[in-house]
Amino acid sequence: MKRSLLGAALAAALIAAGTPATAAPARASASTPSPAGALLTESWQAPLSTRGRYVVDADGDRFKLKSVNWHGAQGSYNGSGDVNDPADHHDAEKSDQMPLGLDRAPIGTILADFHRLGANSIRLPFSNEMLHDQRPVPDASVAANPSLKGKTPLQVFDAVIAATTAEGFAVVLNNHTNTSRWCCGLDGNERWNTSQTTAQWQNDWLFMARRYKDDKRVVGADLYNEVRRTVWDDANWGWGNDHDWWAASQRLGDRLLTEANPDLLVIVEGINWQGIPTDLTRHWRPTLEPARELSHTLVASDKLVYSAHFYGYTGPNHTGATGTGETHDRRYQELSRDELFATLTRQALFVTDDTRRHYTAPVWISEFGIGADETNPQVRTWFGNFVDYLIEHDADFAYWPAVGFTGHGRWKLLDYDTQGRRSGILDGDDWRAPHWQRLVDAPGRTGAVPVADTWDMLTTDHSDFVQSLRARAQGDWDYGARKAACPEGQRLVGLSHTGGRGLCTDTGAGELAAPAHTFTVVRDERHVTDGDWAGGYTKFQCPADQFMVGYSLRGGAVSAVLCAEAVRALPKSGRTLWFDRGDNRPAGAPGGEFAHGDYKGQCESDEYAAGVAHSGAWARGNKPDALLCRAL
Repeated sequence: MKRSLLGAALAAALIAAGTPATAAPARASASTPSPAGALLTESWQAPLSTRGRYVVDADGDRFKLKSVNWHGAQGSYNGSGDVNDPADHHDAEKSDQMPLGLDRAPIGTILADFHRLGANSIRLPFSNEMLHDQRPVPDASVAANPSLKGKTPLQVFDAVIAATTAEGFAVVLNNHTNTSRWCCGLDGNERWNTSQTTAQWQNDWLFMARRYKDDKRVVGADLYNEVRRTVWDDANWGWGNDHDWWAASQRLGDRLLTEANPDLLVIVEGINWQGIPTDLTRHWRPTLEPARELSHTLVASDKLVYSAHFYGYTGPNHTGATGTGETHDRRYQELSRDELFATLTRQALFVTDDTRRHYTAPVWISEFGIGADETNPQVRTWFGNFVDYLIEHDADFAYWPAVGFTGHGRWKLLDYDTQGRRSGILDGDDWRAPHWQRLVDAPGRTGAVPVADTWDMLTTDHSDFVQSLRARAQGDWDYGARKAACPEGQRLVGLSHTGGRGLCTDTGAGELAAPAHTFTVVRDERHVTDGDWAGGYTKFQCPADQFMVGYSLRGGAVSAVLCAEAVRALPKSGRTLWFDRGDNRPAGAPGGEFAHGDYKGQCESDEYAAGVAHSGAWARGNKPDALLCRAL
C-alpha cells in the first residue's frame, strides 16, 4: 500500500509540472529510479535489445514483456460504450484522444493497479491525428486529473508517459491508427498510408522517437497496428510497391535507429489480413508467415522484435465478422487444442523456434483478450488453451485492454466507475483471474542470456540493401548497380544464383573486422593471387586478409564485391563451392531459406567467403556460380 501511495504522489507531481506544446517533458533517468518504482526498476536496466529469441536489458538479462495495452489515445468512443453499436462510430470518437480512465481515476492509481496486475510494460497506442490536434482536451475527460485541464492530447500523452516510466514500467509506443476513430475494419486505418502518405507516417514516427529519446524507459516503437486489406487492395510483404509492408517497416526501422533513437526496439507486426472474405475468393491471415522467406535485417540486428495478435473469434482464414464478411472458415476458438497450438506456431511462434535462422527474433503477442462476461464453454476453453500456449513457449505478451469503465464492454481487466471505484479482475469473481495469474507468474527464462549467433538475409529484389553504416558512409561504391552489405560485425557467407539474395552471419568469428577497417571494392581479377580456383570463370576476390561483406548486381549479373579488412591475418587455403546447378549448403542449412526457389551457395559456419566467380559471359547472365570459402 505504501508503494502505491508513493506512486500516486510522484505521478501527481510529474503531471502538475506540465509541459509546453513544443517540448518533451522532463523525465526521470532510468539509472535513478523513483522510490515508487524502485522494486520494479531495480530488476531491469534500459535500454532493451535482443539476443536470439529473447528481449534483454542493458545488463544482458532477460526482460520478458509482461504487458498490458492502455488504449484510448488512438480514439475513444462515447455513447453506449458498445464497440458494436453503430451510434458509437462517428466523429465523437475523436473527442478525447487520450488513454482511457483519466476522467475516473488519477494516473497514479491506475499505475498502482498495473503493478498489482503484475505488468512490467505498457503498450501505449496513439493516432497520427492525435499528434497534430492542438485543441485542448475536454475538462470532463480529465476530471480525475485536473492538472491536465487545458492541455492538448499530445501533452496529456506526455504526462502519462512521464508518470508511467517514473513508476518503472517500460513503454512501447504503438502507432495504432492514422485517424482517431475506432479501428479495425474498413475505416481508413487499414494501412500506415491509407489516410496519409508514407512520408507523413515516417515523419510522425521520427518526431515521436526524438520526443521521448531522453526517457530510456520508452523502449520500443510498434510501427503499425493490424495492417490489412482496404476495399480495393491488399497490403503485401516484399512486392516493392506502395503497399509493401515489409519495405515500409524495414525503411522506417532503419531511419528510427539512425536518425532518431538508436536505443529503440523496432517492433513489426505481421500482416493481419489479405483477400476478400467470401467462400468463393482467396483470403487469409498471413501474420508472420511471410518472414520465413523474407525477414527484416536492420542496421542494428539486435533491435528487431516481431509481433502478432490473436483473438478467439477470428481465425487463420476468418475475419472475425458475423454477417457481412463472415465465411465458413473455422475460428481459433473452434480449433482443438492440438490444432490451435500447431496453428499458432505456424503463424507466429516459429520465429523463435530455432536460433539458426535468418528470421530469429523475439515474438511479442501484443494483443489477445476475452470478455469477463463470456459464458460459452468453447470460448473459455480457447482462452485457457491460449494461455497454456503462451506459458509453454515462454512468450512475451500484452493483454487488450487493461483499462475501461463500467458499461464499456467487458474485455478490460480494470474498471473504474464515475466515483473512481475499481472493479474487475483484481476484485470479485472473474473467471479470467486464475488464467491471468498463472500467466504472469509462469516460470520462464530469467537471468543472463548468452550472446547468440546472428543470421541475417540481404535482398536486392527492388532496391539497394546496404545495412552497414560504415559502408553507407563510404558513399555509392558501385553507381547504378543494386548493392547489398551485411550489418556491422557480420560477414557474407551465402549467395543465391539468380535472385540477388545473400546471407550474413557473425557465427564462429566474433568481431572479425578491424576496428577502423577500410573497404575494398573489387571489380576485376587483380587480387586472384593463389591459383585459378574457378577455371574458365571470372573471379572477384578480396585482397589478402580481407573478407566479403557485400556485393552489387546489374540485373542478375555480378558487378562487384565489397571486402572488409580483418582484425587479424586470415588463412589463405580454401575451397571452391559451386552452386550454379543446385543448392550447396552446410548440413542443417543454418540461416534458413534465405532465397526461396533459387539455387544457393553457402560456406560453412567456420569459414569466410573470400570471393565469388561468375561465367564472364553476358549470354549466361554473369550470375554468381561459385564462392571461394576459406577456414577462419
